[in-house]
Amino acid sequence: MKALKTKRYFALLLAIVMVLSVALTGCGGKDDNNKDKGSTDVVGTEDTQKETDKTEDSDKGAEVEKPEKITIMVDGTLVTKDNGRDAFEAEWERLTGIDLEIIQPDHDAYYDVLGQTFASGEWPDVVLLGSTYYAGYAGEGVLWDMTETYENSDLKASGRITKENIVDGLYIDGSLYGIAPASGNGCITYVKKKWLDNVGMEAPTNYEEYIAMLDAFTNGDPDGNGIDGDTYGVSAAGLIGEEAPYMNYLPEFYQDAYPSFYKNEDGVYVDGFTEEAMVGALERLRDAYEKGYIDKESLTNGTSDCRNKFYEDKFGVFTYWAGTWATNLKNNLEANDLDGELIALEPIAEVGAYVERQAPVWAITAKAENPEGIFKYFFETMLDGAEMQRLWTYGVEGTHWSVKAEELLGVTYAEGEFHMLENLEKAGTLYKKNHIDPMLAIAAFTEFEDPGIATIEPEALESQKIFNENSKIAPLLVSTDEMSQYNGDLTTLKKEIVANVVTQGMSIEDEMKRFEEAGGAEWSQLIVDSLNALGN
Repeated sequence: MKALKTKRYFALLLAIVMVLSVALTGCGGKDDNNKDKGSTDVVGTEDTQKETDKTEDSDKGAEVEKPEKITIMVDGTLVTKDNGRDAFEAEWERLTGIDLEIIQPDHDAYYDVLGQTFASGEWPDVVLLGSTYYAGYAGEGVLWDMTETYENSDLKASGRITKENIVDGLYIDGSLYGIAPASGNGCITYVKKKWLDNVGMEAPTNYEEYIAMLDAFTNGDPDGNGIDGDTYGVSAAGLIGEEAPYMNYLPEFYQDAYPSFYKNEDGVYVDGFTEEAMVGALERLRDAYEKGYIDKESLTNGTSDCRNKFYEDKFGVFTYWAGTWATNLKNNLEANDLDGELIALEPIAEVGAYVERQAPVWAITAKAENPEGIFKYFFETMLDGAEMQRLWTYGVEGTHWSVKAEELLGVTYAEGEFHMLENLEKAGTLYKKNHIDPMLAIAAFTEFEDPGIATIEPEALESQKIFNENSKIAPLLVSTDEMSQYNGDLTTLKKEIVANVVTQGMSIEDEMKRFEEAGGAEWSQLIVDSLNALGN
């Protein structure tokens, strides 16, 4: 996998994009990813330009040449042109002394444009990739193998990386092709505290208590309007997700079931949909749906549908993104004159851990000249624990944040108090971050305290803390020919079976027989065999 597969290489590039485009990595479900200011260079000033153009790597004993220019392709998770990207680019160049070219297609068209760019032969040096694309492109030799460079890097030796498991999870058959500067985050279950108080219950800790809560929320009067049974317990954007981790909106029902491919404790790839645990998940989902605990429109809901119903006080349990969304949910409930206090649950006993999605990955393309230099001056500086990490996290002083004394959107800030500035695109709102979410960063600030952590609302910090301490990362799968050929139809069939069992009450045994008759079992086994053959 380390060498380019030139025989079928270019012919496959567009095909990869077309196949992988069904699995875009995103956060939105169905709808909807004080150092001294005199310093002019993170790794060397202009006065020492000649000395820093070539830096000796103490571990490898080899010289690393400083690039003159780096070209990157990134989606809308970096500040856009309308949101001050030019200021970001200028500040990045000031800190490094390197020319930075940013190619930033429209967010929704990103992977189409990326595929066309690869097919054209004019490749950027660095690209941002969702997990499916990362694994797929790595398998086709499109990405540079950075294993040795990373393992001997100053970044790894620095001690700044606090989430080594995120990097460890990006190794494919022992090789590393990219770095995620932040973890991928995931969904945590929120419960309206007022509803719990109204039905005289505590937050659940196991499935029995969870179901009892849903029953009280569905058949009692949790909203306090004097009418029993005009609410329901939980809603979700789909009974099974469009992408990994698939069951993140209804974890209490899936528990130990994972409806896709993963490597089991024996180190063997299996399809969790064909395991006995999936039968138990289907039984729990069907039973709760039949009793009215689950929103009857969950099969067709988008995430915005769920949010609106939550704000309208139609249901009381919502599994949604940890962190910033805890504040968004609270604020929108209060905007509707409802109680905004939410309890972010630790996973119930049967769930054990929430599932974190694989994070978007920065990778160096195989055609890049001087990849070692790009790694040192792009990747290592991004997580330098100082000015550059602040730039990637919060943006540019005077454009995205400030420490000046001022009144902004009705709030008065003292001199020296870090605060975000008004969004250039969305008047009346403040910026929250740039590319790296400060609550998800894999590396800590070391030269000064995180300047913006005090601007994050306590409920967001609390939900993110609970999630971070009680989560595991979704499996990362390498793309194979069989995966590309069969997994689209297989996923569609799985969704049909889940829908038939849960919403139509069909027999699980009969639907699993249909899974075999429709080719699902054969497709599944072909994919499993191809995954287990990797590296053999």
